Amino acid sequence: MAATWIWVLIPLGAFAVKGFKSWLSLKERQLEMQSHETAEKTAQYAAQTERLEQRVRVLERIVTDKGVDLSDEIERLRDAPLN
Repeated sequence: MAATWIWVLIPLGAFAVKGFKSWLSLKERQLEMQSHETAEKTAQYAAQTERLEQRVRVLERIVTDKGVDLSDEIERLRDAPLN
């Protein structure tokens, strides 16, 4: 009786292996797409960070160039009435 089952299980095992390979291939493609999207987002964040750093450099230069005049200007803006 057990010998009969083995002839049934062998073809079923082949189908199972084929199904597993297909599933594994799908998962690999999903991971590749996800890593590609992650790389794109990383590049976007790096570009945004660079732009922000440039803006901070400009602000630092403005602050250090004007020195005391800037603090006077800030105080005048604080005292100015709001519209």
